[in-house]
Amino acid sequence: MPESVASESAAQPAPGTRAPLAAIDILAFLTELAAFATLAIWGFASWSFPWNIVAGIGAPALAIVVWALFVSPRAVFLVHPFIRALVEILVYASATLAWWSMDFAWVGLGFGIVAVTVGVLAGRRRFA
Repeated sequence: MPESVASESAAQPAPGTRAPLAAIDILAFLTELAAFATLAIWGFASWSFPWNIVAGIGAPALAIVVWALFVSPRAVFLVHPFIRALVEILVYASATLAWWSMDFAWVGLGFGIVAVTVGVLAGRRRFA
């Protein structure tokens, strides 16, 4: 069998299975969870009662719905990879801005750098 055919068949997982998870996939998942947790913290800490309940539950819920519709592995809408990356960056940017609005600019900057780096590396792995 030619070498190119063997490498193509090795790259494609069998039907009904997926490629094994890599460390970057787990790091991307943890980064997404951190973004959702950041939005919840921002909502509960930055608003006065009763709006803190609305923002603390609504902000991460909205981000999760947007992520599920466009970015998740079983997304409802299949969009171009650039649109998917844009939605993912918007979720990360909202978490970064949340840190900044809570007067933790360095935490926000660090989170933004880590999130975008992990997103780029995970995206390169997904679409390589």
